[in-house]
Amino acid sequence: MTIAVTGATGGLGGRVARALASRGIEQRLLVRDPSRAPELPHATVAAMSYADDALAAASLTGVDTLLMVSAAESADRLEQHRAFVDAAAAAGVRHVVYTSFYGAGPDCTFTLGRDHWATEEHLRAAGPDFTFLRDSFYLDFLPALVGEDDVIRGPAGEGRVAAVARDDIAASAVSVLLAPDGHRGATYDLTGPEALTFAAIAELLARHTGRPVTFHDETVEEAYASRRRWKAPDWQYDAWVSTYTAIARGELAGVTDHVERLTGRSPIGLAAYLSRAGGSPT
Repeated sequence: MTIAVTGATGGLGGRVARALASRGIEQRLLVRDPSRAPELPHATVAAMSYADDALAAASLTGVDTLLMVSAAESADRLEQHRAFVDAAAAAGVRHVVYTSFYGAGPDCTFTLGRDHWATEEHLRAAGPDFTFLRDSFYLDFLPALVGEDDVIRGPAGEGRVAAVARDDIAASAVSVLLAPDGHRGATYDLTGPEALTFAAIAELLARHTGRPVTFHDETVEEAYASRRRWKAPDWQYDAWVSTYTAIARGELAGVTDHVERLTGRSPIGLAAYLSRAGGSPT
């Protein structure tokens, strides 16, 4: 079985690639810039771009099982995903493991979750076997939400989010990649062990970092206004703000045991993560 991993230079794909290498598993690392690919035992490197159909097809030749880490956020990400899925099907890839998003659906509040759902639907119709890893908001990213004034801002209200660490997502992905037939057609909702409000998140961050972190519940209008200090297209503002409004509506509050089912261990929570990381994101 030939396993290929996309995004091996990134935070999630890199974790998966290193975990496979530590187990002595042969793999193909699919990266945009081969010079940046990690040097791992039992790994070969192939240039790949979601936006280049011919290059994608060439990089996927001979691959049996593929980890498809979702592409970088862009206006045409869905088109890139569809083209890459088509290239995988044409190359004869048997099984695609796709990193989707918790609650992905055609009308979910988080705007990018709709693109994830559309990618899932395209994969269902394309031909290869598939497994969807629908991860919640990254636990690792929560410390980065704190502004220079020690405030987390967003229209999340008292909504809760069961954020999950990238280490736990990566470990779940490895379990599926090593035995894909046992996960054919499955969808896993990957969450942390608890669902927290942003007020509770701020309190934990304050306790572990020594900073006076607080949460300010913005209105939607305030949220758009505060984010316009960064130059971005309208779809990006919508994505940023809808992350919080999806939480406010309870769409990311669910807690599952899927990480434990896949890895045999419980996912890490925010307090334990901050203790391990020294209060800083990794």
